[in-house]
Amino acid sequence: MRFLKMTLILIFFSAMLYAADSYKVNPAESRVQWNGKKLTGEHTGTINLKSGLVMLENNRISGGEFVLDMSTIVDLDLQDPKWNNKLVTHLKSDDFFYVEKFPTASMVIRSVKAGEKAGEVMVSGDFTIKGITHSLNFTATSSVKDNQLTALATIVIDRSKFDVRYGSKTFFENIGDKIIYDEFTLQVSLKAEKIK
Repeated sequence: MRFLKMTLILIFFSAMLYAADSYKVNPAESRVQWNGKKLTGEHTGTINLKSGLVMLENNRISGGEFVLDMSTIVDLDLQDPKWNNKLVTHLKSDDFFYVEKFPTASMVIRSVKAGEKAGEVMVSGDFTIKGITHSLNFTATSSVKDNQLTALATIVIDRSKFDVRYGSKTFFENIGDKIIYDEFTLQVSLKAEKIK
C-alpha cells in the first residue's frame, strides 16, 4: 500500500513537471533597475541577473527562481564619477548590502494566482538578502513568442526586514533629514528562452 502511494505521488509530480515549460533567463538581455528614495531625493541604477529560470503552465507563470549578482550594483543618475563611486561603494558596504560577505541575492517563487488581466499573475515568493529570507508579493506579466519569453514585474522591498539599517527611521528615530526610506523598488524585465 505504501509503495502504491509513493508511486502515485511520483506520477503526480512527473505529470506536473511535464505540464510545465521551462525557460532559461538570458542575463545579458534582461534588466533589473533599482530605485531608492530619501527625504532629499532619490537614486536609480541597475543590478545584473546572474541566473534565472521561469516555469510556465498554459502560457502563464507558475514558478521560478532568480539570482542577482550584487557586485554589479551601478548608479545611473550621478554624473560626477567621484560621487557615483562613493555611492556605489557605500551600497556595497556593510552599511547596506555587505556584498563582500553576501555576493548574491535571490528570489524563489512559491505560489502564483491568476491576475485580473490576460497574462497577469499575482506572485508570492521568498526573497533573500544578506542571508535573510522574507516572503513578498508582487504582480507580474508575461508573453511568449517563438519560444522566447518576456516577463515584467515591479517588486517593492522593505530593506529594514533584511537588516539593511543605514539611514532607516525604523532603527534610528532621531535621524532628521538624513532619512533614507525603507522601501526600494526593483523594475524587472526578463528575457528567457524555452528549454527544449
